[in-house]
Amino acid sequence: MPMKLSDEELGMQAEITRRDFIHTATLASLGLMFSSGCMAPEERVIESEADRIYPPLKTGMRGSHPGSFENAHALARSGMSFEAKSTLNEEYDLIVVGAGISGLTAADEYRKRFGKDARILLLDNHDDFGGHAKRNEFEVDGQTVLSWGGTMNLEYLSFSNTALEFLEELGIDLVGMNKQLDFHYGGDKPSIWFDEETFGKNVFVKGFSMYDRSREPLDVIDQFPISEAGRESLKAFYSSQINVLAGMSEEQVEEVLHRTSYTDFLSQYGGLTKDAVALFIKSMDGYWGVQTPSLSVSEAMHAWLPGSHLLGPHAERVAPWIESEQVAMFPDGNASIARLLVHALIPSVAENVTAQNVAAASFNYESLDLPDSNVRLRLNATVVRAENEHDGVSVTYVHNGETVKVAANHCVLACYHAIIPYLCPELSQDQKTAQQYQVKCPMLLTNVLIRDTAPIEDLDISGVYCPGRLHAKVLKIDGVNTAGYSYSPGRSKPVPLMFWGMMAPPTHDKPLHDQLRDARQELLAMSFEDFEREVRTVLHGILGRAGFDVQTDILAITVNRWPHGYSYGYMDLWDPEWKQGAAPHEIARQRVGNISIANSDAAASASTPAAIEEAIRAVSELT
Repeated sequence: MPMKLSDEELGMQAEITRRDFIHTATLASLGLMFSSGCMAPEERVIESEADRIYPPLKTGMRGSHPGSFENAHALARSGMSFEAKSTLNEEYDLIVVGAGISGLTAADEYRKRFGKDARILLLDNHDDFGGHAKRNEFEVDGQTVLSWGGTMNLEYLSFSNTALEFLEELGIDLVGMNKQLDFHYGGDKPSIWFDEETFGKNVFVKGFSMYDRSREPLDVIDQFPISEAGRESLKAFYSSQINVLAGMSEEQVEEVLHRTSYTDFLSQYGGLTKDAVALFIKSMDGYWGVQTPSLSVSEAMHAWLPGSHLLGPHAERVAPWIESEQVAMFPDGNASIARLLVHALIPSVAENVTAQNVAAASFNYESLDLPDSNVRLRLNATVVRAENEHDGVSVTYVHNGETVKVAANHCVLACYHAIIPYLCPELSQDQKTAQQYQVKCPMLLTNVLIRDTAPIEDLDISGVYCPGRLHAKVLKIDGVNTAGYSYSPGRSKPVPLMFWGMMAPPTHDKPLHDQLRDARQELLAMSFEDFEREVRTVLHGILGRAGFDVQTDILAITVNRWPHGYSYGYMDLWDPEWKQGAAPHEIARQRVGNISIANSDAAASASTPAAIEEAIRAVSELT
């Protein structure tokens, strides 16, 4: 089966549902600016007016979508000055910058501490709330089909009491949801696809996982299109029982586990050839937010990568994180948590919403920003300044091309740290430096709705690892029937496929922060057509052998692009051991006057419980 197809053969001109043609390379440029803000040119085709007021149904470029980042880039990259043309005649007790889970939690916590009548304004630069907890929704023959476009897992065994109590107050039964869950990230029927463009051959290998050395027989490795020496080194690696740390001192063991990259370990201690090691480089894409050359042995093996069988009695020190085995999951990911919070803050947005039906509830976005509501959520509003004034704060933001100012008693910045120095010039240089240290890891989630499950069932697979492609994994999304949602795809029913991964940095021969910045630029430079061409190529290569027609069997594509994705967590190979109170995130989150700082960056942890905990802390500082 030839890999390189023309755009016409790939169906690039085919009609797909609510397709948005958006040229992000043009949008990312800062050439079109106005004194009242930076207006983004758009070229879109939107099927119905309903798409304009119900963002989860939008396909095309989502996540950091056009219109959500241009003003921030103008502020931070070009030093553009935004002067308010007017001051709103609105009075608030609290303004929250960012309506992700942390910002919504801050608003909820503020009302608990300051009273239900507190006037609160939430501002978010996106056209939907939830931040990385992004809901992707498709409509098929009148039925809703859900997937997630960002944060998804609730690994509750590792949650603090604070986070557990907060989720319990929302009515979320984590243990009960876990019992309902029948989704395994493609682990029950794994496969690997070697594409012709990368490996010289189009080879599809079923029944083997790079993560699990217990799978037999190992002679399936003979199908891998790498060198014979590479195949033999892989078989020897998976079957070996040698303790490579035998005779080492404790200091030497620590050096191997925490100061050696996983890829170096595979070559130096695992005996893998260069082309065999390369197969593991993308294996943590989407999970960690960085690739395996940047992970220590301990970090990689904690995340289920193989090699602990070479460590003898030290293997228990790198045992996989047990909390990963017990997760709760909503069918739209943690977007359901954001929806529960929005409903708690603005009850008129939906009727009779509980944790048991939230995924299926209908939300009215026109109710988010009503003048007579104590809590208002204003979307498409990019904050460009937050400063202490008199006994309160003033916040300047750009909304619909107009720059305006609004005042409040308090402000919580629930946005990522690296933008805060540009929003708050009054911060000390030490605090600004600490905030800019926390460079977020780019992430990417693309959902593709295909006509039915027939080719997947005929191949008898549930997930595919793609070591040579942009997205590291392709997973069938089903088995998440919780929170009032139920959908079972079949041979005659559409199914969403999730393409999961990250943008690889152009080179790993740089400090990690520079790698992440380079990867972000690569991600922002890609157009929707680039992503569409990629997923069509991959689906042709994998499913084409089972009769999948890439021109007619793709119904919709939603790209969730997150240039500022996972919060930066300190890593063995790149960060010192900070003294208590001296770590960048601890300095970065310090309150300044009536402005406090939330977001998961404030915990240096890319997790939902961190976002919740930091919001609660930030509000407590305001008391």
